[in-house]
Amino acid sequence: MRKSNFALRLQPSLMDEVRKVAETEGVAINQFINVAVAEKLSALRTEAYFAERAARADIPRALDILCRTGKGKAPVKGDALAN
Repeated sequence: MRKSNFALRLQPSLMDEVRKVAETEGVAINQFINVAVAEKLSALRTEAYFAERAARADIPRALDILCRTGKGKAPVKGDALAN
């Protein structure tokens, strides 16, 4: 695996928290920061993915499909609405 170095400057209070959490988790600070960055990237990419999917959605067609679902069929046991 290729690795790269980056000088990261954190506020002292933030670094103190990173140290505490990394120690609690039993991981190195470097590993903790790597995972934190990966989680943030994943969240941002997920948001972009759903925004792109929503932009090409055909809402009227989807609602039409939902309206047709189950027409003429009796409810199946367990399909009751919760009170």
